Amino acid sequence: MSKINDFLTEAGVFFLASVDGDQPKLRPLGAHFEMDGKVLFGIGDFKEVFKQLVSNPKTEIVACKPDGHWLRYTGKAVFETDPKYAEAALEAMPHLKSIYNEETGHKMMMFHLEDAIAVQIAIMGEGENMME
Repeated sequence: MSKINDFLTEAGVFFLASVDGDQPKLRPLGAHFEMDGKVLFGIGDFKEVFKQLVSNPKTEIVACKPDGHWLRYTGKAVFETDPKYAEAALEAMPHLKSIYNEETGHKMMMFHLEDAIAVQIAIMGEGENMME
């Protein structure tokens, strides 16, 4: 998992795909961290992407580093029920506390991918399995 987390950190911004009915949706994200052997991602409970992943948890994350290497991380979004993950995310990314707090009523929903595959691909090369 550290390889995936490090790749996402180096890329900075990555894209998360979901489905709204029969329409694919992509959006840029940056919130992620590693904890308890999982790479965790955060999205707002009030956002359409949350509703989309609850309805259809199949998702894909794609990131590209400045050197042109890119990552395709595909799996099933599994939302965490333990609040320690959202608390850790907000401690790691304190700028998000103005969005996710008791006053706004918004909650940071944390998820990781299960049944996942992660492949790092060079611009002109073969893919490398990052899950081994």
